[in-house]
Amino acid sequence: MTVKRVKRTPSSEPRRPAEGMGGLAKGLAIIEALSSFGVQSAADAARAAQSTRAAARRCLLTLVELGYVERVGREFKPLPRLRNLGQPGSLRDRLIETSASILASGRDKLNESVSLAVLEGESVLFVARAEAEHIVSTGVRIGARLPAYCSATGRVLLGALADQDIRGIIGSKTLAQRTPKTIVKPTLLLQEINQSRASGFALCDEELELGMRAMAVPVRDIDGKIVAALSVSAYTARINRKVFLTQFLDVIRDCAAQLEEQCFGRRRPSVDEGK
Repeated sequence: MTVKRVKRTPSSEPRRPAEGMGGLAKGLAIIEALSSFGVQSAADAARAAQSTRAAARRCLLTLVELGYVERVGREFKPLPRLRNLGQPGSLRDRLIETSASILASGRDKLNESVSLAVLEGESVLFVARAEAEHIVSTGVRIGARLPAYCSATGRVLLGALADQDIRGIIGSKTLAQRTPKTIVKPTLLLQEINQSRASGFALCDEELELGMRAMAVPVRDIDGKIVAALSVSAYTARINRKVFLTQFLDVIRDCAAQLEEQCFGRRRPSVDEGK
């Protein structure tokens, strides 16, 4: 019996399944559309991802659950967390590298720990810190997170957002009363954030921990956008409020000015020049 062999041609070779993730590609297309055009309906997202409306809607609802998108009726609006995905990692790296000596100088002048933080969702993330010799018990360290609503750094960083976006963060859930002095009412918090915008600094007096006072100032890029917050904290028994709002504020403002100039080329008068 003769067995006839069939010669395979390239077109007759069995096709291997694609190794890429089609769902991920469609999800990224939807994220790109939200970043570029803002508010999107499920139909808009489906066109952007070249998928069905049902599949696009499932993707959008997943983004809502993860805190990247807000649902408004039939449309979906990107939240700050989604917009932060587009920020270059090199910006944070540059801030960390440039701030090291500046934070150390501030610490040495004040004999208190000085930190640098950025906003991540509803929290602030501490990315750089010059630690004082004495221990501060707030748990602040590089890589630590604090709630944005009741921290001085958080209120400065929230001030970079539109009021509607701020309400989406501070009004989305019940806020924990960390101490009897913690402000948890959204309307009062928005007033505090607006006040910090106007004054150029935020002060949190025993809202995270009784006996602990913290103050923060914004760090702005060349376009004036707030990209980080520089802060100092101290025990109320060590430093009184008047000294905190004069000497301490002058030093951290000067540190922020140095960081802006060295990191972004943004020039503004230092404390000494203003005197």
